[in-house]
Amino acid sequence: MSLFRNFLNPKSKSDKGQEKPENSDRGKYMPDVKLPTDERFMLNFKNNGGKFLYCESDEELMEAFDNIMLENDWYEKESCCFDANLKDKFRDYNLEFTHSGEAAFFLSSCEYLIANDGSILISSNQIKEKKLHELPYDFVVIASTSKLVDAIGEGLRGIKFNNRNRIPTNITTIKNFENNKEGDFMSYGSSTKNLYLLLLEDL
Repeated sequence: MSLFRNFLNPKSKSDKGQEKPENSDRGKYMPDVKLPTDERFMLNFKNNGGKFLYCESDEELMEAFDNIMLENDWYEKESCCFDANLKDKFRDYNLEFTHSGEAAFFLSSCEYLIANDGSILISSNQIKEKKLHELPYDFVVIASTSKLVDAIGEGLRGIKFNNRNRIPTNITTIKNFENNKEGDFMSYGSSTKNLYLLLLEDL
């Protein structure tokens, strides 16, 4: 994952004098160079107002989750979660898991991460038949780098391929992390969320 590696390995002093804009040698009317999928997702996700934590290992992910819990004082609080695997993974964090929208935060995985608009694609696999406004305002989403795709269409094909026996319902995207962001037809009826994304390297 190119951009994530750059964050973890800053350029050496010998590289600093050679820096120049990526498109500096390109003509004014030539198309822009397309950024890699991981870079486009991260930039668009952060522009949407999301909070992003990259983790190279499961240990780093658990530490990041712990920091989020401490920052928000969520220990010994209720967490809305429908995912049995996540309940088991975070069973030692003194949380009371519930299906209530009145919980302190919503803990979930996702279907895919969409690079073109920085959104998170989810379905009834994560939220059952609930609408986004019925879930807590604060979200913590656990995802892996293998979930990164370029466009929504690619994500929808992936959902269909991975669920050939029973295609999930209630498919939507989350990308409204600030009140001034406009939605599209895939996020119709959604509401603004304060969202933390914990992204685990698995490629």
